[in-house]
Amino acid sequence: MGTIYYGGGAMPIHIEDRALAHLKVVIATKLRRDESFTVSWTHPDDQPRGRSTIWLHPSIPLRFVFDDPEPTELSREWIEELANSASSTGGILLIAEHFDTGPVAIADEGSTAIGTGTPDVSLGNVDVESLDVDRLTVGGTEVKPNDVTE
Repeated sequence: MGTIYYGGGAMPIHIEDRALAHLKVVIATKLRRDESFTVSWTHPDDQPRGRSTIWLHPSIPLRFVFDDPEPTELSREWIEELANSASSTGGILLIAEHFDTGPVAIADEGSTAIGTGTPDVSLGNVDVESLDVDRLTVGGTEVKPNDVTE
């Protein structure tokens, strides 16, 4: 969980590291151009229900802190979505990242899961409406097509 410190004495704003990395790129670009804008988000589940908005201005101190020491791989599409919303009258609305759930490229023959001899493919945390596979292993257990229920 990353944190934004904005202005003097303000409460820290906690945002998931990956989302914060994308937001940082858009915010830095806008502030570098001497542009002011708002950023809005809904409160995470561990906070009281609601939403917040802050006004960002180049003269107000801003610091981004990430829990993960390694930089995240950025999604050009997500940055573009956030940048487009930053240029709107409503400002940036921090939205979830959209994932392309199209065909998944299988790794080269030489790239295999350790000790299995099978291609190592990771989808991460994505919502998939439909997925066709020849063989699926979940948590080390092979799942046969007739084992899957809707």
